[in-house]
Amino acid sequence: MVSSGENLVRLLAHYGIDTVFGIPGNHTVQLYRGLADSNIRHISPRHEQGAAFMADGYARATGKPAACFLISGPGLGNAITPLMQALADSVPMLVISSVAAREHLGLGEGRLHEVPDPRSLAQQCTRFSHTLMRPDE
Repeated sequence: MVSSGENLVRLLAHYGIDTVFGIPGNHTVQLYRGLADSNIRHISPRHEQGAAFMADGYARATGKPAACFLISGPGLGNAITPLMQALADSVPMLVISSVAAREHLGLGEGRLHEVPDPRSLAQQCTRFSHTLMRPDE
């Protein structure tokens, strides 16, 4: 069976994404499993903010949309500054961040990397933000 993360990587390749910036983490394992079987190059910085700034710079230098994979919570939070810069300058950038399991979203139970509402956080610095709640989305 192919995971949602693997399908997402296939979709990115289909739309011409050739490079992804990010740091593997326990919440992005399925995305990275998908990268292994793709032609998408992965570049890992030391910090999530670096990943988003690298994606921004890549898009500016190549004229192609750039993508980064970020862990939930602090991964997305660390990317806010580069996301705001890309938004202000109309730089095409796609940020894919994991979230907690559906049944744990918004409960405030102190789970690993929990953020009360990651979608609202991202909406402040992007043109579009959406949380997939089912594999068929």
